[in-house]
Amino acid sequence: MKLIWATAAEAVGMAQAHAGAFDPPWRDDEFEDLLEGEGIFGLLATDAEPLSDAPGDPLGVILCRVAADEMEVLTIGVRPQARRKGVAKALMAAALTAARQAGAGSCFLEVAVDNPEACALYAGLGFRRAGRRRHYYDRGPEGLIDALVMRLDLNADPASAYLQP
Repeated sequence: MKLIWATAAEAVGMAQAHAGAFDPPWRDDEFEDLLEGEGIFGLLATDAEPLSDAPGDPLGVILCRVAADEMEVLTIGVRPQARRKGVAKALMAAALTAARQAGAGSCFLEVAVDNPEACALYAGLGFRRAGRRRHYYDRGPEGLIDALVMRLDLNADPASAYLQP
């Protein structure tokens, strides 16, 4: 697996990875626009070898925003065929390390209550429940799903040691 710091050139791959993880997916032009925003950064995980020049097929994506001393995970997703292989954990670890280097002291994210795998990943990284957003995700005919708001203290939580470069 190879992690690539995202620029507009990776927007198509980011949209492909997102489309494999979410319905409805974000479009490549949305990723391009977001990447131009203040404090926003992203990473694309591909199946290429780490030191190769080949881009590889998109496996997962993360997009984050750092503002003041906080990082927010705007989206993170992994295509079904790449799940349970460490892709999401690698994306989170790289993003959290970058956030710490940018001066962020905490990280926030939302996760659907019906996604126990993601909840377990975040808890394993040291995230704690900070709140709940009722009816946050629209599942279409399945109805509205609540989101858990989770927070990680990048300076105090035990997982912070895992995130050291």
